[in-house]
Amino acid sequence: MAEGKVPVTVLIPCFNCAASIRRTLGSVLSQTACPIEVILIDDASSDATGQILREMADAYPGWIKLLRFQRNQGVASARNAGWDCATQPFIAFLDADDVWHPKKLELQLAYMQTHPEVDLCSHRHRVLLDADAKPDWVVPPFAGSRISRWSLLWANRFITPSVMLRRDIRQRFAEGQRYMEDRLLWLEIVCEGGRIDRLETNLAATYKMPYGSSGLSSNLWEMTKSDMANYRQLRVNDKVSWLLGHLLELLALLKYVRRLANVAYWQVRSGQKRADRQA
Repeated sequence: MAEGKVPVTVLIPCFNCAASIRRTLGSVLSQTACPIEVILIDDASSDATGQILREMADAYPGWIKLLRFQRNQGVASARNAGWDCATQPFIAFLDADDVWHPKKLELQLAYMQTHPEVDLCSHRHRVLLDADAKPDWVVPPFAGSRISRWSLLWANRFITPSVMLRRDIRQRFAEGQRYMEDRLLWLEIVCEGGRIDRLETNLAATYKMPYGSSGLSSNLWEMTKSDMANYRQLRVNDKVSWLLGHLLELLALLKYVRRLANVAYWQVRSGQKRADRQA
């Protein structure tokens, strides 16, 4: 763990993640700029997750804080609970099966501190299909670019583990929403005049295919219904016009068809990689 600590709270919602949470927290421990606090939220896990989280909190007292739900409430409520307990001016989100590049916090925080007009900063990521692969690639020089309202309405431009935002923004995740809750928050921020930028470099990694793999992303139809509901909420709240809201709902249905095709592609690719390793 780096000596100097930076004013960031890391929020990690945890549910039945015993197999991956040590790897995830290891990527936080490996940061060149260590966050002042890490909040782990146990969303009523039924496996060994709770015991592992307690061990981690005991190993790093004062640095790791542990919240526990008695009943499963979903990732949106878990993130909000951690957000309410956060003490630092910047919040970075990480999922319990993903990892960060060692320079993620150092580079992203520097961008946020030198761009006070930015409410939320994101970045690109890589997909690592080998569970033993490390996020240790070389980070070349990069630029930041603004993500427009229209661009974000058209498609999601980043994953949640890439996000750092200012703790004091008004918006929050929709309590109890279990699918596409992150996308709704990003849309509400940008539609209410907030500024969202993206760093054009890879500073995080996932270990699963974008769709059709384990976890919430496996339920494509539920994701599609939630995306359509997000657009309806924006329309009802006058964030988008009636016509645009309906067009975006149609777009969500078309994306569903495309994602089904992507699932087939990723399954074939994953099968080929397994076959190559076994050869």
